[in-house]
This record gives sequence, C-alpha cells and structure tokens, in this order.
Amino acid sequence: MNFRTDLAMELEQQHRSEGLTGVESEEWRAGQLSINRIRITQEQAARRIGKPVGEYVTITVPAFSDDVTAAHDEIEAMAEQIARLVGDDKGLVLVAGLGNVQITPDALGPKVIDGMLATRHIQGEVARAAGLEGLRPVAAIAPGVLGQTGVETGEIIAAIVRDIKPCCVIAVDALASRSLERLGRTVQVANSGISPGSGVANARKELSRQTLGVPVVSIGVPTVVDGVTLAGDLMTGRDGLDEDELRARFEPRGCAMMVTPREIDLLIRRAARVISLAINRALQPAISLTDIAALSAP
Repeated sequence: MNFRTDLAMELEQQHRSEGLTGVESEEWRAGQLSINRIRITQEQAARRIGKPVGEYVTITVPAFSDDVTAAHDEIEAMAEQIARLVGDDKGLVLVAGLGNVQITPDALGPKVIDGMLATRHIQGEVARAAGLEGLRPVAAIAPGVLGQTGVETGEIIAAIVRDIKPCCVIAVDALASRSLERLGRTVQVANSGISPGSGVANARKELSRQTLGVPVVSIGVPTVVDGVTLAGDLMTGRDGLDEDELRARFEPRGCAMMVTPREIDLLIRRAARVISLAINRALQPAISLTDIAALSAP
C-alpha cells in the first residue's frame, strides 16, 4: 500500500524490493540510538521514492513523551548530523521554525525557536564584555502560516534570505509517519530542503537551494499519521482486504483525519527542547552543552 509519510527511511523500505539504483542505505547504532542514513543520488530513484536527491538521516530515540530530561547522547548525535550537513562555513545561519503554534501537533517549529540561541546581534564589544567572542552568527524566526499572516512561509523566508544573506537555512517542521510507533520517536535530518505542510497534504512552496539560493537543512519529528494510512498499516492483508478495498472503505472521510498521540503536548515540548539544544550545539561547538542550556532556556 502507498502509505503517506515524510520519512525517507519508510519510503525506501516501501520500495526496497524493487531493487532501485541510485539509492544507498545504511544503519548503525550509537548506544541506545539507532541511526539510518539514506542517500538518493539519481533523479529516477528520487521520482520513484518521492523524495528529492539528497541525504536523509533518521535517528530513532526513546520516546520524547517518556523522557523526563533531554538526553545528552540524543542531543550530541543530532548535533553531529546537523553540523555535518550544514558544513564548515562559519557564516550566518537562519533557523526557521515552521508551523502553527496554535495547533499542538504542528507547533514543533515555533517551539524550537523559543529555545534558539540567536547571536547575529551579539558582536564586537558586546560579545567581548559577555565573554562570548567567536560566536557563530545565528538568526531565528517563526514565520507562522499562511492562514495567520496572509503571506506564504516561503515568501517570508525568501525575503529574509535576500536581506541578511545567510550561508545556510535550517528549517524545522512537524512531519507525518506511516506508523504510530514512530510518532515522537524519530528525528529526520536532511539536506534536500522541505515543503511546509506536506505531512498533512497541504504542501506549500518548497524551501530548498533551488528556491532560496542557499543550502537548506531540514529537521523534523513525526507527530501525525493520517487515517487511511493508519488503517492500511493495521489492516492490509487482514480479512482479505486489499489496498483498493481499504481505500474504498476509508476514503474520503479517512483522508480528512489526522491521528496524533494523546500526550502530544508533552511530546512537542520535550522534542522542541532537545532539537533546539542540538541545533545550538551544532552551530556553537565551542560552548559546552551545559552553558548552551543555560543561555538558551526558554
């Protein structure tokens, strides 16, 4: 069944039996964490899988809703992958928290911005007086959504990029998964850009090197699964139902349903904190994680 998902790992698994060329997959463990890396290197494979050419790293962590505190290993593992995809350029980075803060499953991006260490304005004597020389310049924004502002998220970010000229954009957004088991338990970091709203079938103008003129690293956590996908995941092959029968039974009403965990408030709050610490750690490696946590406390 063609499940709806934003996770490259799930899409690659769905098409693995086809023997696609131009797709490389590897997986390893780092302590309690499982890390999967997918590289899509050919346009034909990208079209078949439904993801642009690029690299996708998925880190499976203990459920955010179960962790009382942000785990050091999780933050360091995420920071390592973010830093690697952002690159060695020490120039300005723009961090954009995508989504609607008033809708809890979509509030991940704006909540991450609450914990960002914005440093673009800390320069010269101010930085020396505060003992923060050598900071990488970082700007952070939560642009809201079209329904709140009347302006496309992509238009807002593109205008900011033209004005402040960052060397890279980091975009954080909530994602959709095909499996309830991955909700709030995986973090995807990719260098192929992102289409805001794609997880809920409301894709807007993409944010990518092609549209912004600078590299775009996306970070996301799956917070929802749509009704038809969930039903298909649970029921395909049961009671003799095939894909067409499932779709006939659950569509169109099922397409309008998005399922999210009941502990979504806790999940979003803790995931946002871990991701903001990981981004700060990746962009400011000279500062200890303890100091970053103190400086960026929302």
